[in-house]
Amino acid sequence: MQKYPVRVSHRANLRPEALEEIARSAFGSAARDGSTVSARFGALESLTVSADGKELRLEVVMNPKVADEIARETIARYNRFLQEATGYSAKERAKRARKSPGE
Repeated sequence: MQKYPVRVSHRANLRPEALEEIARSAFGSAARDGSTVSARFGALESLTVSADGKELRLEVVMNPKVADEIARETIARYNRFLQEATGYSAKERAKRARKSPGE
């Protein structure tokens, strides 16, 4: 399980309806079950996302045996999803992760 902080300007994206719409735009389809949203695409065997206070909680299962092209497209869509949901780019998320090693 991973947690990502969400910019104040993007906190409305923590609503299940908003997360479902963002996942649908990034991965082509998504399903909502209460406050949890799930999606699948390419190398993503399953992605489950929900709000955890002011953070985004993700559980991801990847298939490492996919073709390189599918893996690249999956990573690009995954990063696009996270950026739209959290308001932070991949570079900003990595920088924030390095600043908080104890969490």
